[in-house]
Amino acid sequence: MHDSNSKTKDLSMLGTNYLAVVVAAVAAFVVSAVWYTIFADASMELRGIEPDTAANVGTPAWTMLFVIAQSLVVASMLAYFVGHLEIVDWRGAVRLGALVWVFPAMILLGSVVHENVPLMLAAIHAGDWLVKLLLMTVILGVWRRDGRGAKESG
Repeated sequence: MHDSNSKTKDLSMLGTNYLAVVVAAVAAFVVSAVWYTIFADASMELRGIEPDTAANVGTPAWTMLFVIAQSLVVASMLAYFVGHLEIVDWRGAVRLGALVWVFPAMILLGSVVHENVPLMLAAIHAGDWLVKLLLMTVILGVWRRDGRGAKESG
């Protein structure tokens, strides 16, 4: 028989590894910065922004802080799913990341249909989300709460 005490104990064992969440969020921020550096020219062109104008404007600090906060929230939610789905290897983490990616991909596709966002611009953003989500779920899936890496399954 499964009583409420053992259920509570089971759930408490799925505790969040806060260091892994922070590392996943920072890694997502860094990989996103690299992604948008690679696709900067294409992104500017698709948005109708002259490269000279963009270079002079810069990125406000508050937008970077927002992206870090956003990454922390997403990493926290992914950690919750990783724990409750008992994901312990990179394969399961990749599956979770790909499944979760469907949500931002559909939202971005909606912006193409409803707001006339260029398809290639949405594809750049969708690619960024795919890379970030895969990276975060793999970090969270293989980095156990006790600090040890999960064993690879053959």
